[in-house]
Amino acid sequence: MSVTPCGFARTPSKGIARLSWGGNGWEADGRPFAGEPADVAALRPLRGLEIEWPRARAPLEPLLDLAAAGVPLTAEDAPTWVPAGLAELLTDHAWLGHTPDGTARCVADLRREEHSVRLRRLRWRPATLAAPAVSVVMSTMRPHLVGAALAQMERQRGVEAEVLLGLHGVPFEQVRERVGACSLPVRWVEAAASVPFGEVLNQAASLASGDYVAKWDDDDWYGPDYLSDLVMALTYAEADIVGTTAEFLYLEPLKATIRRTTFASGASYPSEVYSHHVAGGTILVPRERFHELGGFPALPRAVDQEFLKAAEQAGARTYRTHGLGFVVRRGPSAGHTWQLPLAHFVKVATSQWRGFRPSLLMEAA
Repeated sequence: MSVTPCGFARTPSKGIARLSWGGNGWEADGRPFAGEPADVAALRPLRGLEIEWPRARAPLEPLLDLAAAGVPLTAEDAPTWVPAGLAELLTDHAWLGHTPDGTARCVADLRREEHSVRLRRLRWRPATLAAPAVSVVMSTMRPHLVGAALAQMERQRGVEAEVLLGLHGVPFEQVRERVGACSLPVRWVEAAASVPFGEVLNQAASLASGDYVAKWDDDDWYGPDYLSDLVMALTYAEADIVGTTAEFLYLEPLKATIRRTTFASGASYPSEVYSHHVAGGTILVPRERFHELGGFPALPRAVDQEFLKAAEQAGARTYRTHGLGFVVRRGPSAGHTWQLPLAHFVKVATSQWRGFRPSLLMEAA
């Protein structure tokens, strides 16, 4: 497949154009669409494409290519010859219920991106493929958070997950009941609190048997398609490492959710790009590549940053996919290895809501 979501534009500069059958092929925004990267690049400024169906059956492959590229598609209805899954997404007009305003804080653009992700999954995660095996690695010093973290791992769809716990100064007896209630395979290592954080992660990761190793933070929130979306992105980007943006944050002391789509400097913080930076709690890498890169550095903090830096120096390519299935939990800065005050996150927010307000892809109660 030659087209991918790479280069997806969060905030389009144009409206919705037409996708119609020209007799010999589909035409998008008045130009023939041949399913090539250049065709997709020309469509990135559009909010989406509205399909005008021909009277007779037409090839669906170009529409599936557009779905693979994450180009938002809509249709008033769908002929009977359109597969049910595609027809359901095309005729779901909920994402069109908000008016775009051309700014980074636009809710209409958020709903549009959610729709785009659902279309990508349709093409890149066919039901005929075996579910990939993912080894989820989590180090924790907070036994009271283990139950909620395991529950989120159990929700993961489209993967076969195993859990590898690094109990960092935590006796297993303190989490035995929570581990016993988990339906996933769970293995663990116990390490003294004095052992560096990165070393605890490596000890847990040494137990991995999955195709991929995924780092998981005990205090953050992950949507049910989070892991399968990471594997999907690793596949279409042909990268060595994949992670997400740290786009949504819940600021616990303020009881507020923020979304940031720019850096503190004002520069854009895009998704669907190759980058040296991804959210630390979202790193996923093929298991063999993880060991080739030497695992996590045995440091007490900045483990994610140093891992990515060493990987880049070793020639590994890192890809940053969408952050709609991940929410960072922020309490007082003293409780985090990522030491930034809450005021910093308020300053860089492009959107702010009261309460817990993640993307709809989180499927939060």
